[in-house]
Amino acid sequence: MLRGLYDWTISLAAGKHAMWALAAVAFIESSFFPIPPDLLMIPMILATPHRAFRIALVAMVASVLGGMFGYAIGAFAFEQVGRPILEHLGKADKMEAFNTRFNDFGFWAVLIAGLTPFPYKVITIMSGWTGMPFWTFMITSIIARGGRFFLVAALLWKFGPPVREFIEKRLGLVLTAFVVLLVGGAYMVRYL
Repeated sequence: MLRGLYDWTISLAAGKHAMWALAAVAFIESSFFPIPPDLLMIPMILATPHRAFRIALVAMVASVLGGMFGYAIGAFAFEQVGRPILEHLGKADKMEAFNTRFNDFGFWAVLIAGLTPFPYKVITIMSGWTGMPFWTFMITSIIARGGRFFLVAALLWKFGPPVREFIEKRLGLVLTAFVVLLVGGAYMVRYL
């Protein structure tokens, strides 16, 4: 099933409505779709390098809007379904402690999920579910998704096809290492 979704997503990049397809995939990937928009962005940018940054902008805007939808799912579905179940099980008090811990690190959680291969949709839903301040979520989402998509666009615009393999196979690892260094540096500055 996942291979079929992958092939379908790649086929969208060649169509005349590729930009709309990219926007749709970026939107739904932020809340429930398993295929990342990068798979559409890469062939689109390689085919039209002069549109690289416009393509990245479309992916970022649609992804952030999709993140808002994921946030709404977490905010509204939790109240209707999750809380009553937790109260029935006697676990509502533990959820409050989890919510506080998550929101203490919410900026970093959204930033890391937005930049790395970690499923961004999980963080969008959890952000709404835990009541993370909406503007913290939005600003961090814009920074993270913009950083990710514009980095891919800049690399492809500058280096073209040779960087495609690097992006598809190693970018997640490089971004994860970057985030680890960023968080480690912040930790060292704060506590050392």
